[in-house]
This record gives sequence, C-alpha cells and structure tokens, in this order.
Amino acid sequence: GDKAFAQFLTDEIKEEKKIQKHKSLPKISGGWELEVHGTEAKLVRKVAGERITVTFNINNSIPPSVEEETQEEQKPDEQEPDLTSTPNFVVEVIKDDTKQTLVLDCHFPEDEIGHEGEEESDIFTIREVSFQPTEESDWKDTNYTLNTDSLDWALYDHLMDFLADRGVDNTFADELIELSTALEHQEYIKFLEDLKSFVKCQ
Repeated sequence: GDKAFAQFLTDEIKEEKKIQKHKSLPKISGGWELEVHGTEAKLVRKVAGERITVTFNINNSIPPSVEEETQEEQKPDEQEPDLTSTPNFVVEVIKDDTKQTLVLDCHFPEDEIGHEGEEESDIFTIREVSFQPTEESDWKDTNYTLNTDSLDWALYDHLMDFLADRGVDNTFADELIELSTALEHQEYIKFLEDLKSFVKCQ
C-alpha cells in the first residue's frame, strides 16, 4: 500500500510543479518587505513616522469550493479550477511617538471574490478595529474592540481611506492574494514531498 501511495505522491508532486505559476514568490509593489515563517507571512513598510505591518497565515485560507455539482459533468481532461488563497489579514499601524498600535482585522468576503465588474467596490473589508499596546506581544481581550458590523458608514469609509493612504488598497489586496496563493502552493508541494519521504521511510 505504501509503495502505491509513494508513487501517487511522486506523480502528484510532478503535476503540481508543472502548474506552479511562481518559482519564487511574487513581489508586492510599494516597498513592502516580506518575512515568511512557515505558513505565516509578514509584510512591513515604513512611511513617514509610521510602521505598517500586515500579517496573514495561509492555513485554512482557501475557501471551500462551491462547484461540487459541476464536477460530475467535467470532461476528464479539463483543468481543475485554480485554487485561490484569500487569507484574513491583520494590519497594524504603529506611530513612532505613541505607545499604541492601531490594529485592523481585515478579510476577503467569500461572495465578493471574482466580481470585478462592479464599480469601485472594495475587495476586502475591515471586520474589527482595536488599539493594542505597542510593546506587548499578547493582546488583551480587555481592550475595546470595535466591530464594523454596526458601524457608521462614514467612519468605515474613513478607515478604508486611512488604510489606502498607507498602501493597503485593492491593488495591494490583489497582490496579497497572489502572494498568498503562491505561498500556499509552495507549502503544499513541500508537504507532499515531506509526506512522500515519510511514507517511504522504513
């Protein structure tokens, strides 16, 4: 059984490498520096007296596919639809002269992806906003967290503009999806390779 499994994995790895779009991770425009630790990625950018960081994790970032019914009618040689990784991401804005960090929790609404035809709609939304102490790694649940569901639209728009002024806009979000998808695919291939050597190990 293990032999067949290892053979399957070898073929699978070959296929995945064939469809891999990016041999190296795509860059994000606008002077962002990328750090990757396993499945977590962090983008950092410094702007006049501020440091902006965007953190996301590729785990569980691929939305469940809805097209299960159509799989039956698929021709055998048709390509599977491209999987896209749309992770939640956290934006932190740290001003040099304050002890507080503004934290904005953003995500890609599942129904928004792929509706590019609509007029200037944002492809990501802000879910929560809070202040956290800058130096501390553990955030406190006791700090007030603003949920945007019940937010005044004018305030929400200002928050979106605030992010856009710092380089977090639709273009950034598109590039983040591309980066995350490439990273996810890279990790998936690495996982298959690890699994193969694990299965072959006697």
